[in-house]
Amino acid sequence: MTINEKLATIQTKFKSKKSRFNSFGKYYFRSAEDILEATKPYLLELGVSVTINEELIDNHNTPIMQTTATVSDGENAIHATAIVGVDLNQKGMQTPQQFGSASSYGKKYALGNLFLIDDTQDSDATNSHGKGASATLTSTKDPAFAKAKDYVQKGGKLDAIKKKYKLSAEVEKALTTL
Repeated sequence: MTINEKLATIQTKFKSKKSRFNSFGKYYFRSAEDILEATKPYLLELGVSVTINEELIDNHNTPIMQTTATVSDGENAIHATAIVGVDLNQKGMQTPQQFGSASSYGKKYALGNLFLIDDTQDSDATNSHGKGASATLTSTKDPAFAKAKDYVQKGGKLDAIKKKYKLSAEVEKALTTL
């Protein structure tokens, strides 16, 4: 199997639960640790390793961190990168916490890029941040229903969908019975 085939196997079979809860936004999300835990069954099976490297690439007004996630079979490797700014003005956090927060975010998105984790399934995409539902989902035949169904089956919460869509009774009942 080539490294591309090994990565494609992980990308198509990958499943990661959202085990973390954001009490402010009232939604569940997956962390870098959740993603790494979900890749472990594939490491020995496919003879690959996953590594993450971080680098401070700019330290002017806003420090910028580049995070690279790599899958390697010992001979070949495929990399995916995420770039994150460090918010040094984040209230309630000391500098190490500010860098740690940016590090966690960078790892999560570098891994998401590597394993093709669809960001529509992610809390950042489904959380309306208090703006209320902006679209209507009225039919189980709507393509958005398939995404919502998949989201709920993977551990997502119906409340997150309700923040994004105004649901018809039919759609809400279908999603509730999953």
